[in-house]
Amino acid sequence: MNMQSSTKKNLGLDRDAIWAQLRDEARAAVRDEPLLGSLIHAGLLHHNSLEAALAYRFSLKLASGEMSEQILREIADQAYRSSPELGDAARADLLAVYDRDPATHRLLQPILFFKGFQALQAYRMAHWLWQTGRIDMAYFVQMRCSECFGVDIHPAAVIGTGVMIDHAHSIVIGETATVGNDVSMLHSVTLGGTGKEDGDRHPKIGDGVMIGAGAKVLGNIRVGHHSRIAAGSVVLHEVPCCKTVAGVPARVIGDAGCPEPSQSMNQLLGLGEDYL
Repeated sequence: MNMQSSTKKNLGLDRDAIWAQLRDEARAAVRDEPLLGSLIHAGLLHHNSLEAALAYRFSLKLASGEMSEQILREIADQAYRSSPELGDAARADLLAVYDRDPATHRLLQPILFFKGFQALQAYRMAHWLWQTGRIDMAYFVQMRCSECFGVDIHPAAVIGTGVMIDHAHSIVIGETATVGNDVSMLHSVTLGGTGKEDGDRHPKIGDGVMIGAGAKVLGNIRVGHHSRIAAGSVVLHEVPCCKTVAGVPARVIGDAGCPEPSQSMNQLLGLGEDYL
């Protein structure tokens, strides 16, 4: 069976349907590539829930000589038990990748192979630790996430659900940044500050925003819902809702072009748009 040609299902956020499809895909992948059988069994088929599989993956990827896999697994298991919303967020993130990334043909791909999804779930662990007062452990997870995935998200940052970070290399999100629901961003995006000032100093990204590769959004500015930031742009000022911005420095060049830019992932600017 060639899983690359499978038709994507509309799963909603049904816990049982998502887990059932994951297990079906895992069994098919083992048949197709027996040499990955051990990895797939350990990563998916050995577990009785998505949360357990994610806890295993988190601990396996972030373990080091300084922190054992067992300790990290206990942290993740505790987090998923005490905060069911973490599992719900993971499902929404998983479906976001499945729905929006044309290179994703199976649910198991983000869990096993895509560092954007895995780094986002590691951030969620770090944010949970931060919220429960375990600040130094949260910083440790941030450090390991940066080392392992090349993704540096401060554990105090607030990120919504249904988020896709595609390719994910060199993503930086600062301490006081917020990211809304259903946001899509590509590699080398920075949500940063503009200097060494303290306090609230990072961007606030609205729902449904699409941020192109290499874009830099700097300072305590708001990016309105359902807006679109072109690749390579440097955004230094507020962005209205449902608009496209581009350039260095970025300016509004037109409407977003569709109601849900983060869903369509259309990164081409209209022929009539002049942003030079």
